[in-house]
Amino acid sequence: MRIETTDNPEKEDLKVISKGIQTYNQQYIPDDVVFEADTKFAVFAKDENGNVVGGIRACAFWNYCIIELLWLSENTRGLGIGKQLIEATEKHALKKGFSYMRTETLSFQARPFYEKLGYKVFGELPDYPKGHTTYCLFKELK
Repeated sequence: MRIETTDNPEKEDLKVISKGIQTYNQQYIPDDVVFEADTKFAVFAKDENGNVVGGIRACAFWNYCIIELLWLSENTRGLGIGKQLIEATEKHALKKGFSYMRTETLSFQARPFYEKLGYKVFGELPDYPKGHTTYCLFKELK
């Protein structure tokens, strides 16, 4: 047995780890529950010329839809586009059968925005990144 550390893991080696934990977890979690990143989707805001001016990248983990990234161009912030993106993401997540939304935001980013939309903080990571706090938020979908 040897322990290896690599900055360039082989895709096949990563698949072994994913498959292994999925097999283990299936003993405790029903088969119809979505596993690690089985579902990925995006929601875009585009201008009149079709250029992306904002969007959300999301994935699923079990019964949670996870907003991985949310971005809006500077000139579109404060216009309600972010709210529209979140609402479209939540609607899509409900359609796919997810019960909850989850995301993270940094202390200089969008915590008040998410809270206004019904998200609740369930955890914080101080000094991550250094000098800032990461907030973990969730929302039950109805």
